[in-house]
Amino acid sequence: MMHLAAFMFTPGSHSAGWRHPEAVPECDMDFRQYAHIAQVAESGKLDAIFFQDTVAVNGSASLDGAGPYRPRQGRTAYLEPTTLLSALAVITQRIGLIATATTTYNEPYNLARRFASIDHISNGRAGWNLVTSQIEDEAGNFGADHHMAHAERYERAEEFFDVMAALWDSFGDGALIRDKDSGIYVDTAKVHLQNHRGKHFAVRGPLNIARCPQGRPIITQAGSSGPGMDLAARTADLVFTAQSDLGEAQAFYADLKARAAKHGRNPDHIKIMPGLMTIIGATEEEAEARYRELQGLLADENSMRLLARLCGDLDIFAYPPDAPLPPLPLSNAAQARQKHLVEKAKRENLSIIQVARYLATSLGHHLLVGTPARIADTMENWVKGGACDGFTLLSPYYPAPLERFVGQVVPELQRRGLFRTDYAGTTLRDHLGLPIPPNRYEVK
Repeated sequence: MMHLAAFMFTPGSHSAGWRHPEAVPECDMDFRQYAHIAQVAESGKLDAIFFQDTVAVNGSASLDGAGPYRPRQGRTAYLEPTTLLSALAVITQRIGLIATATTTYNEPYNLARRFASIDHISNGRAGWNLVTSQIEDEAGNFGADHHMAHAERYERAEEFFDVMAALWDSFGDGALIRDKDSGIYVDTAKVHLQNHRGKHFAVRGPLNIARCPQGRPIITQAGSSGPGMDLAARTADLVFTAQSDLGEAQAFYADLKARAAKHGRNPDHIKIMPGLMTIIGATEEEAEARYRELQGLLADENSMRLLARLCGDLDIFAYPPDAPLPPLPLSNAAQARQKHLVEKAKRENLSIIQVARYLATSLGHHLLVGTPARIADTMENWVKGGACDGFTLLSPYYPAPLERFVGQVVPELQRRGLFRTDYAGTTLRDHLGLPIPPNRYEVK
């Protein structure tokens, strides 16, 4: 069965989608809109909804000048996602709830406690998207003059995960006795200290929350660079990646599954779900018309600003926009996304402005424009062709595109026997077909 998650990037993953007549741009701050979108996704039996997060306003480092700040960019203000998940947990029943939280600008104990709480509140539906912060603007909000170097960010993330995973095992099964007659509340033999002391963190423990319904929340990872793939292979249950070419996706899939096996993991226990944006029409002509309408809202200046962030120290504005994409120095932001853009530009002979528009349209993810049947054909080919285990669905704006996908593409996938018609279990691990990990302190 195919796995599907809805990527929540309000007010939309298309740079200008918020301007569309159907769009509800206020969904970035209106909980009622988030609730509606979550319930739409749950009505389609999707595995999860997945919230992106950045702890800065993108481009804010240059708010005082004429730098890369983008006044046309809709992704400027939005609700903090772990807080949002707690609220959504009580108005949904089965859908998984995944939020991004950076390892670069957080501490393991606080995050372990937060996600464990969400897992308990939701009865086992929480997921943590482990990221290392690719947005350089974040550094200035945490006392740093410069963003941490890429290699150091991943080194810190490796240790961060290890501390979090150990903290989630603090309480063994049955540790909380709560026996009124004896007066014993907790079996202290089943409460475990971590006493972690590493390069980046010193954490005594234990976590002051009982073990999660899922053992620990689902771990999602979105890095596709070499260090990102290694981290995902060792830690992730679900991988959100970006490929728009079938061969590229098949190579990534095989590589990551092989890396997971080298870490002693069952490759089937890591689900690879690349991003997919769909523009749906009852006919091909209607779908193409919707796509052209969206593209007509794009501002090339804003598209170029989005590209500039991934160009390292190169001033991309010094080049004619119709020129080929020049060689790019290594970025300290999203290195895998930069590589993806460079390879796509070379493969498809794209100009600078064409690359910028591609990035502004779908954040560098796969874009499908067509009827529900045509979209289902491609999704089926990718899953059956060993390119992925499912997809993470991007919406150009909210809520109509997701409503169309759930109302038109999901039934087509169900008709083909590719997607569930109802939830078989109650937890996110159930949806993904993953076992509960054993408690490290109680493995016999």
